[in-house]
Amino acid sequence: MSYLDENAIPLSIDLYELTMGASYHALGMDGRATFSLFVRSLPPGRSFLVVAGVEDALRRLENLRFDERALEYIATLPQVRPDFVEYLRSFRFEGDVWAVPEGSIVFPNEPVLEITASIIHGQIAEPVVMNALHYPTLVATKAARCVLAAQGKPLFDFGLRRAPEIDGGLAAARACYLAGFSGTSNVLAGKVYGIPVVGTMAHSFVESFPNERLAFEGFVSTFPHRITLLIDTYDVLMGAQHVVEVSRKFAGTGKQISAVRIDSGDLEALSRQVRKLLDSEGLQDIRIMASGGLDEYEIDRLLRNGAPIDSFGVGTRVVTAEDAPVLDMSYKLVQFDGRPKLKLSEGKRTIVGAKQLWRRIDTTGLYAEDMISGREEQAPDDGEWLPLLRPMMKAGRITESFDLEEARRQHAREVERLPSHLRDIHSVGEYKVTLSSQLQERQRLAEEMIAQEEGLAAKPQR
Repeated sequence: MSYLDENAIPLSIDLYELTMGASYHALGMDGRATFSLFVRSLPPGRSFLVVAGVEDALRRLENLRFDERALEYIATLPQVRPDFVEYLRSFRFEGDVWAVPEGSIVFPNEPVLEITASIIHGQIAEPVVMNALHYPTLVATKAARCVLAAQGKPLFDFGLRRAPEIDGGLAAARACYLAGFSGTSNVLAGKVYGIPVVGTMAHSFVESFPNERLAFEGFVSTFPHRITLLIDTYDVLMGAQHVVEVSRKFAGTGKQISAVRIDSGDLEALSRQVRKLLDSEGLQDIRIMASGGLDEYEIDRLLRNGAPIDSFGVGTRVVTAEDAPVLDMSYKLVQFDGRPKLKLSEGKRTIVGAKQLWRRIDTTGLYAEDMISGREEQAPDDGEWLPLLRPMMKAGRITESFDLEEARRQHAREVERLPSHLRDIHSVGEYKVTLSSQLQERQRLAEEMIAQEEGLAAKPQR
């Protein structure tokens, strides 16, 4: 869901969508076209991607209009023909969309979303859907890796302050929750998406009191329940001792400290020392949360080394997808007026036609391989294959209902079905993706046709 002014959405496109649209319109080119969105290659260190942002993409398309203010501005652009500005006055996206469900796991060159519409509508949709999918997919993939590393321990999104704008913070919180995080610090995300909202305190609260113990007493006395105290403002072990003292003071009052948070220092060593101190004072029920510069690698290291940490607050490195901040995501014309279309550029060859994505499940219930076929093809007959692309929009109207909780559960089931070598965050696993024999032949014929029409020597398929 975007909190941008809705009037900004139609102008959040690249100028060349308008210049191409104006040319199509002037030339009378209004045939049906299919565009395919996919990721050419995985970022470094990734074995799979987690798709997020599909719902937002569809809602943007459904509400895409050019109001008077937008048209007035477009009319000032010398690159856009006046007759096309008039065409846009009655514009409403009227295409069909097939997409994989939110939370799906996908691999390189697989169709994530395909649009079939008049070529003008399909062209204008490009930045709308790419912008909706790119960032959430980056974050969801990073978050899913953190979930794998956490071994079932709760993770919480703390990334709002360093997310790209308010909309970015919302998208990140949703993507993290979709991928298995347990909650977010982002209050707006709680309101909009129903994500559990969590919060502790900042160091400034402690610093504003004469001393740390008074700060803890003040917070406990005013906070209603599930109290978490931040203990690393001055000295972690002294902070833990203050927690013991404050816990005793409020014993029997209904005010119970449920957790402490360590946000800096040697988290492994400090968590051990704090756990030992709390346990020695009979406070085994107080949990330890760690935060501060965490990602999947640090979480994995801490837990492999036996750090007694019960939950993690994760922010900057996830919402910025720090180690892999961009996807090679593309949106390409693959069919127009009933004819296959493609690029032949070196390293950027595209797969023709409207497609379906099939996934085979082996006898143990794990994912074994994927196959890309023509949209009209039936399931292969050599095992259990699941179709991933679903019709989600018809004639510009959303036909699929969206439930974030169900998408979250579905994503968890997908992760459980991943082979172990793809779940390993420290290595890049290979996964088999092929084209159906029919699609291979269609691709071969299309490449030969284009090469002949353009006077090129036929290029071998890669």
